[in-house]
Amino acid sequence: MLPHYLPNAHCESDGRIGVGKQPGPVRFGVIGCADIAWRRTLPAMRAERTIEIRAVASRNLTTAERFTDSFGGVAVKGYAELLKREDVDAVYIPLPAALHAEWVERALLAGKHVLAEKPLTTRSRETRRLLGLADERGCLLLENMMFLHHPLHRHVDDLVSGGAIGELRSFLSTFTIPPRPPEDSRYLPDVGGGALVDIGVYPIRAALRFLGPRLRLVGATLRVERARGAVVGGSVLLSDPVGVTAQLSFGMEHSYCSGYELRGASGRLWLHRAFTPPPEHRPVLRIERQNGGEAITLPSGDQFANIVASFAAAILSDDAASARDLAAQNVDSLRQADLVDDIRDRAQYAYTS
Repeated sequence: MLPHYLPNAHCESDGRIGVGKQPGPVRFGVIGCADIAWRRTLPAMRAERTIEIRAVASRNLTTAERFTDSFGGVAVKGYAELLKREDVDAVYIPLPAALHAEWVERALLAGKHVLAEKPLTTRSRETRRLLGLADERGCLLLENMMFLHHPLHRHVDDLVSGGAIGELRSFLSTFTIPPRPPEDSRYLPDVGGGALVDIGVYPIRAALRFLGPRLRLVGATLRVERARGAVVGGSVLLSDPVGVTAQLSFGMEHSYCSGYELRGASGRLWLHRAFTPPPEHRPVLRIERQNGGEAITLPSGDQFANIVASFAAAILSDDAASARDLAAQNVDSLRQADLVDDIRDRAQYAYTS
């Protein structure tokens, strides 16, 4: 398979936007009026000078107008109508998980670059197919795994590579949230996909980031709400070929917890609010060794602002380093999708009343 981002390729549209062709801004359309778009992504886009929000589509025109009143652009009734617009270079898709594959494909076929909320799709075969289609069309396709763009993880890299905890032995991560309202799409397996694809992908992706792509599934348990058939929680054990393990837990029937821990031969490092820190939050890394410990307060960072800026820059620039970075993210998105499939197919299932 070709790299998932080709420097100097052109996404077939009106000729205005292609990699390295124009100084910007990238003209965005938004397909769907999800809460994450309202709270985090569209405010970040509105503040980014290389992005212009040109249109917002919803099945309900009044809903789209509420968004455009706050963030700009034209309200459009119907997702397909937005894709016909020649003044849209790229689309952001925050629809429920099970709808991603259809609308990512339709956007790519319409000649648009695509930033899609996680998960990119709910099945690895669809993720693989769409990444290949993006290659064929010369378009940029990126899963909005925003936490990867917070600078705190580079500080963790520096500490671990510098020997702060010795040789890495294991990784632990948890992302859990309280129960959602009954109408939440995540409780509908054929729409929102459940906790594995919506929440579990965070610790899975973090494990891939720190332990690498050779992780394989050892075992998993998934809890399923019997009445609606939705996965509401689970635990997963992964291992790389030399026995470095990742113990992961996730769910939406818990108290809030968002963090990870790396354990080494001579110490451990951990932090909380690893996946969803607010822009003003200053993360605290804690290191514990046999002879004592320390707490390191890091600068704040806006991961949503960072990912939309990097996505726009990749469209507008022919920078090879940016291309390699985003291509690597897509490789990990595919590996993540493969692991989700393995977990779904091989887990032990427990059913709640």
